[in-house]
Amino acid sequence: MSHTLAIIKPDAVGSGKAGKILAHVETAGFAIRALRLTRLDTAQAQAFYAVHEGRPFYDELVEFMTSGPVIPMVLEAENAVSRLRETIGATDPAEAAPGTVRKLYAESKGRNAIHASDSDTNAETEIAFFFSTHERLGL
Repeated sequence: MSHTLAIIKPDAVGSGKAGKILAHVETAGFAIRALRLTRLDTAQAQAFYAVHEGRPFYDELVEFMTSGPVIPMVLEAENAVSRLRETIGATDPAEAAPGTVRKLYAESKGRNAIHASDSDTNAETEIAFFFSTHERLGL
């Protein structure tokens, strides 16, 4: 079993889709090992998305991710990172496969309902950003 991070973004939390997304992820075979409702401030969003700094969408992404509550969570499954990326679909919901989270619940490429780690290394870093070791172990 491996772990990955997912974040239900402000658009999905604000529009009441968080429960449906959580159910979708669980139905896809993921176990939720840690979860919280929080609101990122600008410094936190800038730090989390630092890898994108300098890209044209960076400032808009930071502004969006601080616009309302988010739900970060640690998910567990076999090949968790790749399976979750498959479960959520392409960044642009118009290109996402039928039945994926983004096809069902995303508003647009920028307001795409959910974040998912893109590698095992990034999953470890991103999980540690939101959850202590104690929380990750479910103690």
